[in-house]
Amino acid sequence: MSDAAAIPGTTLFDGVQARKGYALNKMCFSFNSAENREAFRRDEDGYMRRYGLDEPQARAVRERDVAGLLAAGGNVYYLAKLAGIFGLDVQDLGAAQTGMAKEEFKAMLVRHNQQPARPQA
Repeated sequence: MSDAAAIPGTTLFDGVQARKGYALNKMCFSFNSAENREAFRRDEDGYMRRYGLDEPQARAVRERDVAGLLAAGGNVYYLAKLAGIFGLDVQDLGAAQTGMAKEEFKAMLVRHNQQPARPQA
């Protein structure tokens, strides 16, 4: 197992995950179209069947389980389209990926973005 794969609580998006999540990510990509987003809202289960999601993927969608979607092969960039339908944003996804509450995740981003003061010239 590589060091990257051993990060606790992290689902590494590699070739295995990409193959595993192909149907889920393809469905999420379809949400670039407003017509497809509306079709999903009208009949989630039918839409998921149309794209061939397996049961763990479909369950994660039904339960709005972002960590489950990542574990089921979801790519965070494609999942952002699905999250938008659910009223979530990228910070919600980041919080789910890290196991943090959204406010905690946002505070971490602010801390990491703070720059040290520069001496005046």
